[in-house]
Amino acid sequence: MAAITEHISKQFEADLDTTRTRVLQMGGLVEAQILTAIDAFGSGDAALISQVIENERRVNGYEVAIDGACNHIVVKRQPAASDLRLIMGISKFVTDLERIGDEAEKIARMAKAIHEHGGNHAQRFPGVRHAGQIAVRMLRAGLDAFARLDAAGAAEVVKEDTAIDREFTSVLRQLITYMMEDPRTITPALEIVWVAKAIERIGDHAKNLAEQVIYIVKGTDVRHTSFADIQREVARE
Repeated sequence: MAAITEHISKQFEADLDTTRTRVLQMGGLVEAQILTAIDAFGSGDAALISQVIENERRVNGYEVAIDGACNHIVVKRQPAASDLRLIMGISKFVTDLERIGDEAEKIARMAKAIHEHGGNHAQRFPGVRHAGQIAVRMLRAGLDAFARLDAAGAAEVVKEDTAIDREFTSVLRQLITYMMEDPRTITPALEIVWVAKAIERIGDHAKNLAEQVIYIVKGTDVRHTSFADIQREVARE
């Protein structure tokens, strides 16, 4: 009986490890999607745009596979409280990763429309690319916090969300001025607004990822709480 129990325990750990590895693989793909989409926004490269759009199916495939694995673990292994929290956290984590992938695809599609209007509209707003860099940094740090189950690292991701919000507001002001100075730029400028908004949403989802890491590690739901409260929760033994 002891041997059987040990075998079941080892198999359970193997299932968890495999699922966590898949999450990180999905995260790597999503990060690549953002980087490629932002490059496409700057260059209008049709091959990059197509690459992002085509890879969106792979992102969706990861979400379905990981959700299936989580359901299998719950049904077959009946995990205890802390492991169940990890599985629930993973399920929400991959939902946000999939939505980040959706936003990357949106950026690619807008990039195509922007460059079809001609001119150098995208190059006039370096703040968009800077916001994109912040979003990628947040995602990368959130994935690292998940890999190491690092609540303190996750809290730093939550803190950085304000930086991307400031960039979005700044870009919006610039675009309004751009449209007022030359009404012919209204259509491409509005498309750039959608790109900037997609990047801001990526930041929101990266923040959600970090909050899930804190939930997994600490067992406390920190959504809709102040950063000061999150810091106190992370510092709690």
